[in-house]
Amino acid sequence: MTPSIKNVSIKDFKDFLSHHDLKQIRIEGGHEIWCGNKLTRPVVFQTHIDPIPLFIIKSNLRTMGLTLTDLRNYLESTN
Repeated sequence: MTPSIKNVSIKDFKDFLSHHDLKQIRIEGGHEIWCGNKLTRPVVFQTHIDPIPLFIIKSNLRTMGLTLTDLRNYLESTN
Protein backbone atom coordinates (compact mmCIF):
# COMPACT_ATOMS: atom_id res chain seq x y z
CA MET A 1 0.00 0.00 0.00
CA THR A 2 1.30 3.46 -0.88
CA PRO A 3 1.91 5.57 2.20
CA SER A 4 0.02 8.83 2.53
CA ILE A 5 2.13 11.97 2.40
CA LYS A 6 0.44 15.22 3.36
CA ASN A 7 1.65 18.68 4.20
CA VAL A 8 5.32 18.34 3.27
CA SER A 9 6.81 21.75 3.93
CA ILE A 10 9.26 23.41 1.59
CA LYS A 11 11.94 23.21 4.29
CA ASP A 12 11.45 19.44 4.75
CA PHE A 13 11.52 18.84 0.99
CA LYS A 14 14.67 20.93 0.59
CA ASP A 15 16.32 18.92 3.39
CA PHE A 16 15.27 15.70 1.60
CA LEU A 17 16.80 16.93 -1.67
CA SER A 18 20.04 17.90 0.07
CA HIS A 19 20.13 14.48 1.77
CA HIS A 20 20.08 12.91 -1.71
CA ASP A 21 23.03 15.04 -2.87
CA LEU A 22 21.04 17.46 -5.00
CA LYS A 23 22.15 21.08 -5.20
CA GLN A 24 20.05 24.19 -5.69
CA ILE A 25 21.29 25.78 -8.89
CA ARG A 26 18.95 28.76 -9.12
CA ILE A 27 15.69 30.42 -8.13
CA GLU A 28 13.82 31.78 -11.11
CA GLY A 29 10.35 33.30 -11.22
CA GLY A 30 9.24 31.82 -7.90
CA HIS A 31 10.59 28.35 -8.70
CA GLU A 32 13.59 26.58 -7.19
CA ILE A 33 15.60 24.39 -9.53
CA TRP A 34 17.71 21.57 -8.09
CA CYS A 35 20.11 19.29 -10.00
CA GLY A 36 22.14 16.20 -9.28
CA ASN A 37 24.66 14.06 -11.15
CA LYS A 38 22.29 11.11 -11.65
CA LEU A 39 19.26 13.11 -12.82
CA THR A 40 18.22 13.41 -16.44
CA ARG A 41 16.23 16.58 -15.68
CA PRO A 42 16.07 19.04 -12.79
CA VAL A 43 13.75 18.94 -9.79
CA VAL A 44 11.53 22.04 -9.79
CA PHE A 45 8.98 23.33 -7.28
CA GLN A 46 7.31 26.63 -6.46
CA THR A 47 8.65 28.56 -3.50
CA HIS A 48 5.45 30.42 -2.70
CA ILE A 49 3.17 27.39 -2.14
CA ASP A 50 3.72 25.79 1.26
CA PRO A 51 3.06 22.91 1.82
CA ILE A 52 4.08 21.51 -1.56
CA PRO A 53 1.16 19.89 -3.44
CA LEU A 54 1.26 16.09 -3.60
CA PHE A 55 1.34 15.93 -7.41
CA ILE A 56 4.51 18.09 -7.43
CA ILE A 57 6.14 15.81 -4.86
CA LYS A 58 5.22 12.69 -6.84
CA SER A 59 6.53 14.16 -10.09
CA ASN A 60 9.84 15.15 -8.50
CA LEU A 61 10.22 11.76 -6.82
CA ARG A 62 9.77 10.07 -10.22
CA THR A 63 12.46 12.35 -11.62
CA MET A 64 14.76 11.26 -8.77
CA GLY A 65 13.89 7.57 -9.17
CA LEU A 66 12.45 7.42 -5.65
CA THR A 67 9.06 6.59 -4.12
CA LEU A 68 6.69 8.06 -1.57
CA THR A 69 7.96 5.38 0.82
CA ASP A 70 11.49 6.78 0.54
CA LEU A 71 10.23 10.26 1.40
CA ARG A 72 8.09 8.99 4.26
CA ASN A 73 11.02 7.00 5.73
CA TYR A 74 13.20 10.11 5.55
CA LEU A 75 10.59 12.32 7.22
CA GLU A 76 10.01 9.76 9.99
CA SER A 77 13.74 9.42 10.62
CA THR A 78 14.20 13.17 11.05
CA ASN A 79 11.39 13.59 13.59
